[in-house]
Amino acid sequence: MIKVILIDDEPLARSITREYLQPYTDIEIAQECNDGFEGVKAITTHKPDLIFLDIQMPKINGFEMLELLEQPPAVIFTTAFDEYAMKAFEAHAIDYLLKPFSKDRFDKAIQKWLQQRGSATAEKSTQVLLQEEIRQPEERNRIVVKEGGNIRIIPVHEIQYIEAYDDYVKIYTQKEMFLKKKTMSFYEQSLDANQFVRVHRSYIIQLNQLTRIEPLEKDTHVALLKSNVRVPLSKSGYTKLKSVLGL
Repeated sequence: MIKVILIDDEPLARSITREYLQPYTDIEIAQECNDGFEGVKAITTHKPDLIFLDIQMPKINGFEMLELLEQPPAVIFTTAFDEYAMKAFEAHAIDYLLKPFSKDRFDKAIQKWLQQRGSATAEKSTQVLLQEEIRQPEERNRIVVKEGGNIRIIPVHEIQYIEAYDDYVKIYTQKEMFLKKKTMSFYEQSLDANQFVRVHRSYIIQLNQLTRIEPLEKDTHVALLKSNVRVPLSKSGYTKLKSVLGL
């Protein structure tokens, strides 16, 4: 039996998906969820083969929810995204249903997933999509992390610096450190360049945390932050930092 989960804050949208799934006797709806918080818990509990996921939802959006999962399941997105964003979905072979969608379009999405099920392409596609710049406006101002069984929303203005850590990054605030499975390049591109600067291949700092730049031996420098943390500057990072500061 194939297990699926419906994650959408609109009851009508979930009821339509439920209705369209009825002819598929080998598909079982394990749970329906109103938001991403419920979605994370349901996916952890049921380990579904496939989820139908809305993007625009309260609390956290669909992308933020997927980022909290170590191994996201296969996804068919149900969304009202514009044409520009749709091109990114198509490029990475992730199927989507543009609301309002018909039964015929729904059936095509199911058949496409069934044909790809278990393939390397299907497993990789969600991870590739999450690295793309298809972001919701709220994601510019916050980072969502999972801490044990809890989900935390960190406003970007609380971030002091970000440090590379294998396949993760460490996100430092004044009082805490959080792990997030993302790349430094992702945050270099997605965070506001007027607030955050990548000063080293392993470090991004928030400019308002910088107190001074100190020289070291052999033309090397470090950035001293308000928390007294000393962040190394690469040569290119030092040049970039001076340029942003107008020095």
